[in-house]
Amino acid sequence: MNHERVCLLALVVFFAGVPLQSAQDKTDRNPAPRASSSNAASRALFRPAVLKVVRQFQDPVITIRSPNAQGNKYGFEGGRVLKQGDTYHLFTSEIVGEPFAVRMKLAHWTSKDRIHWQRVSTLFTSSGDFTGKDPRAALWAPMPVFDQTEDRWALFYVSYRSAPDSKTQFLRNHEGRIWRAVSTVKGQQGIDGPYRDAGIILQPGKDSDSWEGLQGVDSIFPYQVEKKWYAFYGSAHTQTIPISSWQVGLASAPALAGPWQRCSSMNPLKVEKIFMENPVVTKLRDHAYIAVYDTDINFPNAVGYTFSTDGIHWGRGQHLVIDSPKKPAWFSRTRTPLGLIPESNGEFTLFYTAFEQSASPTEFPVAAVGLVTLKLETPAP
Repeated sequence: MNHERVCLLALVVFFAGVPLQSAQDKTDRNPAPRASSSNAASRALFRPAVLKVVRQFQDPVITIRSPNAQGNKYGFEGGRVLKQGDTYHLFTSEIVGEPFAVRMKLAHWTSKDRIHWQRVSTLFTSSGDFTGKDPRAALWAPMPVFDQTEDRWALFYVSYRSAPDSKTQFLRNHEGRIWRAVSTVKGQQGIDGPYRDAGIILQPGKDSDSWEGLQGVDSIFPYQVEKKWYAFYGSAHTQTIPISSWQVGLASAPALAGPWQRCSSMNPLKVEKIFMENPVVTKLRDHAYIAVYDTDINFPNAVGYTFSTDGIHWGRGQHLVIDSPKKPAWFSRTRTPLGLIPESNGEFTLFYTAFEQSASPTEFPVAAVGLVTLKLETPAP
């Protein structure tokens, strides 16, 4: 395995491998939700719409050279951007130092114009332990979600144990667990926090599905469907190199706080064959749902998206190529979309993380945040 691939591996860019393992033969602890009619699932899998680029901004909007980014050595990856009033809020993982992808900060940034950003705070800091002993050695993927019932913001994120990779296993981020934190300030204005941990809501163990791997639970995104909550969650077969699959499933809960259970009979979802990570869901004006996600291994210069009409059954993935009007592009490959943001003009704002081009490549890649505006088109019959 060459050095370049080791570097990419460390930022969770993994190799394609064997086809997905089926979970259909597993005894289901949490049966699939019933659709409202016999053909509801088939209707949900197809939506005649595609995302089109309106404007691709030619430069990144946040880099390690940005004001307030001092001390961030390797950049930004994953998380979510949302809009509250006239302010954009970015919650993201900062890869601040060594060990790479282990010494992390979860950070909150804001912007009024999408271009100029201010760092508001550090939400949580990882321990950076590299012995495999600390379950909070590395912290990733902060996802803010407002809880109407509790009238406060919740923040979901993943914690990992970390150890040096072996020749056969990826150990830098393993045994992932999903934490729920809550803002200590009630109401929508409490988005700035501070946040306090309220406990683990999903983790590897006896309740894990057979398709889940050594990485444990690598991400989560909760969203509401009528009076119930669902969530995409992910895992990967990091117990072997090359890694054979990186997939997502659904979990459900009666409330955002839980208890959360895997929807085992539906999992893993058949959106992508090999690689799908970090889906973020947006509910559209016509009450359908769209999720954008990282599909790096399948399409290195694109982001993936999938539709659902009921929020439960999801269609096959589609792919939006991210290009740049400036050549060469500022990025060498795209990584993770941070969620679609509906705008008043009917368009969408999409921020994404990507590896920067470098004339003098470092041992590990450096990532920045980019911006593109999109529109949703329904093809003519």
